[in-house]
Amino acid sequence: MAKPNYAFEKRQRELAKKKKQDEKDARKREARAAETGPESAAEPAPAAAPAQAGPRVHLRKSAE
Repeated sequence: MAKPNYAFEKRQRELAKKKKQDEKDARKREARAAETGPESAAEPAPAAAPAQAGPRVHLRKSAE
């Protein structure tokens, strides 16, 4: 009689678990997208501050 391949069975369980988790995450993403509405999906993310000529400098306020 052939002996069972436990490593294969374990890998199959892990793959099934990962697939189930991915499907759950996809459902959550869809729910979040529907919750925010279609207007935010079409609107691009806000861009960062425009590029400046030099590095930003933060001046300390005097403790007077």
